[in-house]
Amino acid sequence: MIPARDCATMAELRRQIDLLDDQIVAMLTRRAGYIDRAVELKQIEDLPARIETRVEEVVDNVRARATDAGLDPDLTETLWRHLIDWSIAREESVLGAGDQGDKQ
Repeated sequence: MIPARDCATMAELRRQIDLLDDQIVAMLTRRAGYIDRAVELKQIEDLPARIETRVEEVVDNVRARATDAGLDPDLTETLWRHLIDWSIAREESVLGAGDQGDKQ
């Protein structure tokens, strides 16, 4: 990867963005694997797909990381809430909506 400031042309910059996008997709794929494993463990531990305290913990964590990294925490929260909702829907497709209580 070339640092953004070292890109001399838009074509070069776009190549770097494409490389980053490839990495983001790969990381999201890995994250989805963890979500699939969460389904298996939640079945064993009798946990619902949505655990509100965990949702808010994840959001708080990414907001703090974004702030520390100089990224807009509101944007980060919006992206992660979509990611979390998608993940929970993926879990619910196996677990069902079930009790949306606050089991941990």
